[in-house]
Amino acid sequence: MPDPLRIAFVSMHTSPADLPGSGDAGGMNVVERHQALALAQLGHRVDLITRRSDPAQPDLVELSDGVRLLHLPAGPPERLAKSLIDAHIEEFSAGLAGLDGGYDVLHSHHWMSGVAALPVARAWGVPHVQSFHSVAALPGSALSEGEPPESPARVPGERLVATESDAVIAISAAEARTVVERCGADPDRVVIVPPGVDRTIFHPGSPPPVEFVETPPSTPSTNPRGYLLYAARLQPLKGPDLAIGALAEVPAELRPDLLIAGDVSADFAAYQADLHALVEAHGLSDAVHFIGPQPREKLAGLMRGARIVLVPSHSETFGLIALEAESCGTPVIASAAGGLREAVVHGETGQLMDSRQPEDWGTAITRLLAKPQRLARMGVVAQIHARRFDWGWTARLLELHYRELR
Repeated sequence: MPDPLRIAFVSMHTSPADLPGSGDAGGMNVVERHQALALAQLGHRVDLITRRSDPAQPDLVELSDGVRLLHLPAGPPERLAKSLIDAHIEEFSAGLAGLDGGYDVLHSHHWMSGVAALPVARAWGVPHVQSFHSVAALPGSALSEGEPPESPARVPGERLVATESDAVIAISAAEARTVVERCGADPDRVVIVPPGVDRTIFHPGSPPPVEFVETPPSTPSTNPRGYLLYAARLQPLKGPDLAIGALAEVPAELRPDLLIAGDVSADFAAYQADLHALVEAHGLSDAVHFIGPQPREKLAGLMRGARIVLVPSHSETFGLIALEAESCGTPVIASAAGGLREAVVHGETGQLMDSRQPEDWGTAITRLLAKPQRLARMGVVAQIHARRFDWGWTARLLELHYRELR
């Protein structure tokens, strides 16, 4: 058996508090965490290296056998908006260079981590692998509407790590195309490693009673028609406004409630107020419940109880939330965007939408709700489809690509 590898996962804006799971169930932190744990199961040692975002965070935390979390100083020890973190790349890079080294590979997550880690990998003489998780929207594109301006350093930073890294790990064919066409990556250095799904948490079964903490507190959903679920950060790119608009288009006699599970980041501090205003404008105050970020176990229970999970994002590199819902046996209606076309099988595990018109989404929801037998069949096929995606297989692919670079 080959010697185990010592691997560094470098991620400047991964909050350690989020590593066990936050309300953003499809976020990159989930991918990093499960990749690290699965690699450790194969006998490798993985350090998750991130920026200190709280003065109380220790230098080192043992997360599990073979997985450690390291905090490095880079800017003020507090949570920062993602758009502000790149001002501290050089400081983070210096802290990384000051570690004892000894890694066989540095694997960076998101562009700013790669900009910080690439020169360190070169100095240490080890391969540098890059995962993007998201790529900057083109100026003037629909993806950039309502989003804060990109950091001026992001586009050149993405091109740097795409063209200079020894390998780029894409999570989907859609992401692979993006990093080649938009960032100039060499196709021969780009490989696709799909995500997995944690079936110990996301599995079918009888849902628990709907219990959650709402902000502000109100009566939990008791709608006999059940509920739809949206689970993602509350920001324009994720499309929660479309989920609310779609619910308004469902006839009242069929209309379920809508649970919105997710938090607002510092970049979108005022956005939740806009969503509440939209709910009021549609007269849906009794039907839409903002329940905040949920622990992953509770989120899985909410998925099992949902009639449909909505993923109305403008863009997703994969759409892990859709896969997790399918693993729970719940059909998904999602945008036909990015990796969601690979996560959802149109007509079999749910429905992909080319339109972003609320009336079209409302019609799709209504047609599925009106045919419960079809909805149930989709849920069964969704479970089968989700079993194709396994974190153990993800780790074996990563191991293979890491060893090819040595």
